[in-house]
Amino acid sequence: MSLQNLTVKKNEPPQNTETSIQYGKRPSSSPFPTQSNMEFEELEIEVFNDKKFCNGSGRKNHFLGRVKVYGSQFSKRGDEGIVYFPLEKKSVFSWIRGEIGLRICYYDELLEDDKQQPPPPPEKDEPPPQQDPKNTPCRHRVVVIEESPPPVVHVHSEPPPQQSQVPLPEEPPPSHNAPPLHSMETHTHYHPEVRMMQTTRVVSGGNNRVKTLRRPNEEFSPKVISGRFKSEPTERIHPYDLVEPMQYLFIRIVKARGLSQNESPFIKLRTSTHFVRSKPASYRPEISVWDSQSEQFLGGVCLDLSDVPVRDPPDSPLAPQWYRLESGAAANQNPGSVTGEIQLCVWIGTQADDAFPEAWSSDAPYVAHTRSKVYQSPKLWYLRVTVIEAQDLRMASNLPPLTAPEIRVKAQLGFQSARTRRGSMNNQSTSFQWIEDLVFVAGEPLEESLILLVEDRTNSEALLLGHIMIPVSSIDQRIDERHVASKWFALEGGGDIGGGGGGANGGSYRGRIHLRLCLEGGYHVLDEAAHVCSDFRPTAKQLWKPAIGVLELGILGARGLLPMKTKGGGKGSTDAYCVAKYGKKWVRTRTITDSFDPRWNEQYTWQVYDPCTVLTIGVFDNWHMFGDMSDDKPDCRIGKVRIRVSTLESNKVYTNSYPLLVLLRTGLKKMGEIELAVRFACPSLLPDTCAAYGQPLLPKMHYLRPLGVAQQEALRGAATKMVSLWLARSEPPLGPEVVRYMLDADSHTWSMRKSKANWFRIVAVLAWVVGLAKWLDDIRRWRNRVTTVLVHFLYLVLVWYPDLAVPTGFLYVILIGVWYYRFRPKIPAGMDIRLSQAETDPDELDEEFDTIPSMKPPEIIRARYDRLRMLAARVQTVLGDLATQGERVQALVSWRDPRATKLFIGVCLAITLILYVVPPKMVAVALGFYYLRHPMFRGPMPPASLNFFRRLPSLSDRLM
Repeated sequence: MSLQNLTVKKNEPPQNTETSIQYGKRPSSSPFPTQSNMEFEELEIEVFNDKKFCNGSGRKNHFLGRVKVYGSQFSKRGDEGIVYFPLEKKSVFSWIRGEIGLRICYYDELLEDDKQQPPPPPEKDEPPPQQDPKNTPCRHRVVVIEESPPPVVHVHSEPPPQQSQVPLPEEPPPSHNAPPLHSMETHTHYHPEVRMMQTTRVVSGGNNRVKTLRRPNEEFSPKVISGRFKSEPTERIHPYDLVEPMQYLFIRIVKARGLSQNESPFIKLRTSTHFVRSKPASYRPEISVWDSQSEQFLGGVCLDLSDVPVRDPPDSPLAPQWYRLESGAAANQNPGSVTGEIQLCVWIGTQADDAFPEAWSSDAPYVAHTRSKVYQSPKLWYLRVTVIEAQDLRMASNLPPLTAPEIRVKAQLGFQSARTRRGSMNNQSTSFQWIEDLVFVAGEPLEESLILLVEDRTNSEALLLGHIMIPVSSIDQRIDERHVASKWFALEGGGDIGGGGGGANGGSYRGRIHLRLCLEGGYHVLDEAAHVCSDFRPTAKQLWKPAIGVLELGILGARGLLPMKTKGGGKGSTDAYCVAKYGKKWVRTRTITDSFDPRWNEQYTWQVYDPCTVLTIGVFDNWHMFGDMSDDKPDCRIGKVRIRVSTLESNKVYTNSYPLLVLLRTGLKKMGEIELAVRFACPSLLPDTCAAYGQPLLPKMHYLRPLGVAQQEALRGAATKMVSLWLARSEPPLGPEVVRYMLDADSHTWSMRKSKANWFRIVAVLAWVVGLAKWLDDIRRWRNRVTTVLVHFLYLVLVWYPDLAVPTGFLYVILIGVWYYRFRPKIPAGMDIRLSQAETDPDELDEEFDTIPSMKPPEIIRARYDRLRMLAARVQTVLGDLATQGERVQALVSWRDPRATKLFIGVCLAITLILYVVPPKMVAVALGFYYLRHPMFRGPMPPASLNFFRRLPSLSDRLM
């Protein structure tokens, strides 16, 4: 860990400051931070004013503030940048203020350690280790804090990273009769009623008890948030407590030796039945070796399931054993054809087994597209290109006289392109100025190049004056508002831009352009719709705050799915899998083939940094699992469910079924139900959790240098496409139809249904205002005399004691909240059919799914256009009424109607004199009682004040 360039930023520059640094708070026996526990560490920095250099007394140092930085905010060497942290105060009344700028990075080194501790004595019947400890390289994490005193170096060696739990394929000894067999793992569903045990970490804080599960060898496993609550000893509980553990038979086939003469042997695994259910002890799987060319039986092995061991992670993997190949009925016809041995590893485990994600399923026709996988979205940056000016451009000589050239700069980054406005010419020279920002989305790895074209668009055809190609990887990164130096770039000639040669004039000087380039790390690159966003963290990891909890999702299963495809004989079939997305992490369950009631029973976890985020779960039908299917066939949507994390109570398990709804051209269709188990594990009323509600939703840069709404929506489309292209490169790939559906890429397209839904949402929001108006109308009409009398009494109390008005209002709000506690939602809400206005006119749904431009016949387009005009006319009328009321208010004092203005000023003068003479309490009582007077004292006509307001002029009479 290296702390460099320590700077202090204050309103008054301090003198003679010194910094005290404390790294980590851990027992002396705990190891130094490694890559796995780095985010749990803390770096505490305190700033003091050394009085020894001021007056020589040396009594004590003057405290100037402290900063606490978490390990998750550290960056690797080369990626660090200056981050300014506000100095924390010791108390509320402290005068401390200012910021401290830090550049923090860490790095690892591989060193030869000659002084290692001797290895522990080997256990009984265990061979001694073969490694030479003197020649074993160890990884050292070096932490250096550079300050005015000599730096202190802490070195802690840790063993090399362990290999994967899944053994790699071993090569058999070279022999003509010992062909190699690829390492293969197969699991067969055996029994769904066996529970499994695994370690867990239990943490508690006060009276709150949180169980945070730890899954071995999982990169995204939940972690204990250190420093916020005490830890207790680990205990053995079920790690998959949200789902039902399912038992599988795992068989790892490593290699074979001594086989009879063959060309390319392969393995067959056969059970006595294809049904997935438990069998008596006589139930035996059978493994046989065949020749792929002649289909000749080369031998087999029969195993008794009663002798198969049960592996309970985190136990180490079982060691493979050699089994002699036995002959069967096929070998009796050819004696002596069965020879050799096969090396196998057989055990019984659950879906928590390390080998489960990569194992072949016995019922999967195409393995690559049926496994469960975890994906990671690419790291996205905003690339800001500030085009300042260009000089020495070679203009065309055939311009018309007195015509200013129209010079624009076009920037391209991959499939994204943008163009500046027309440049302003300085003093009839060849210098043009823009000072305009162009923003793009760039994804890691930053392999693309930014192409800038200077074009003369004075004539109908654009003339290329020059271009420049800049690798994105060479552009500086920033995470705050620090100034980025601008640079001059020489333009090359037009022609073959992609080749960079400049065509016939390649390499010739065509002028120069002044640019300011930077990769913005202080923004959050939106790839989801804002109302269903699952992550608001900025791109730069140094700005991330520690996690506040863990979100656990158990995908149990589905019921009543509709057939999505037909197989031989016209039989309906569905091969369903689930995709869940939260933050940068995507998960995909395995595909359950040919089942309308699939049971996945898979559990996943995410770190939660903001409770006001949304988890999205989608169900799809797999069309890529068949080897002969075309890759152009997209996976069909079965339905989607969203769950907002903030609606979940802390440490409570919600197990519910949600309907799977799909909106088609023909209308709403229920595809079945999905059963989910969700838990938000975090300490109740954790300060960071509560403080998150008072912090800005987006990172700081979104408010210091905000992006426009239209610009942000265009950038979101580019980010969605980049995420889709990135995940399509995975194996198995997530198709673009899956990514776009999960990210709600088309959420802002026009739809009559969505317009109706938003209108009714506004009506529902204003319903409480309408209800309050109706209640006041009932009071003033004396519908309930007792209530009206009580309101009179309450009004008198509030007028006579106005100090009680505000507390009484808040008291009523508290009572309303307590009253509605009985009606709180018991389960997280899913999709709402009524709110979505899904049951609407089929033609409106067909219009929603229509392409742009439309592919419908002219008569249908004409009918839809007329319907849209009628809707727009009503919206136009409402907007006109709102504008009229506002203009009438302005007309009170604008003298557009002199008589009305004179009357208004005269009434205001009379009111002023009355309020100066009459006590305000008496005026308030008189007005209140006049408003609540009995209906017998009221006339049916509108009051004079309303008539006066309606007669005021507006600008509507000036419209053409």
